[in-house]
Amino acid sequence: MSVRHHRYSRDLKSKEQTTTIDSKYIQQHLANERTYLAWVRTAITIMGVGYLAAKLHFFSTMVSSDTGNLLAQLIGLAAIIVGVIIIVYATVNYSAKRRGINSQTFIAPSASLIFFTGSVVTLSFLFLAYLLAV
Repeated sequence: MSVRHHRYSRDLKSKEQTTTIDSKYIQQHLANERTYLAWVRTAITIMGVGYLAAKLHFFSTMVSSDTGNLLAQLIGLAAIIVGVIIIVYATVNYSAKRRGINSQTFIAPSASLIFFTGSVVTLSFLFLAYLLAV
């Protein structure tokens, strides 16, 4: 039994000695992955809310107006476009940050934050215009 235990501990030591660049910065990589998944969840939520708003408009029993119809279609379309852009951005950003973590370089994004803030504010104003038009 002691021979078996000795062999097992030797295997563990050999595994500990072979570390990759990814395992060296495991906490940063895991945080990067959590951030990526948060972006994807946000994109899916934005697309879902836009789709739901458009669908509810067309299935409601209220008297619909041309302006309301147009705004409902714009909200649905804009939400899907913004959601797809967010998913593409999140994927590209995840890969860039992975390389940045491994090379120990990091540049904080600023243009993307302005774009996404503007997109969400625009969608919010579309929702407000829709509520006022209907």
